Amino acid sequence: MRTLTPLALILALSSSALIAEECSMPDMPTLPDGNSATMEEMIAGQQAVKAFQASVEAYRGCQDSMMETLKTRVAEGDEAAVDDFQAATDAYNTSVSLEEKLAEQFNQAIRDFKAANPS
Repeated sequence: MRTLTPLALILALSSSALIAEECSMPDMPTLPDGNSATMEEMIAGQQAVKAFQASVEAYRGCQDSMMETLKTRVAEGDEAAVDDFQAATDAYNTSVSLEEKLAEQFNQAIRDFKAANPS
């Protein structure tokens, strides 16, 4: 039977918490209502989308690094890392879905803005 030293036990118990704290998913920005927004509000919305995209790209870079570490731990037989790897993969995929959803919503706001403000 394998026993864990106190330090190894603390690290094992805290690894999931540490993993969750390492990479921080940015908050989704609030988009303007294209039906009633001004041009300035639409431009601010576009800037918010671009800032979110840059932040979420950095988040996924962090997730990539963490997932490589977890993948190595899984390959070494660390069963606790299996769930952490799956959670990190799910979080990564969720970030992609949220970015796609935000782009869809902003594109709709642009269409609404153009319809409300024909030139």
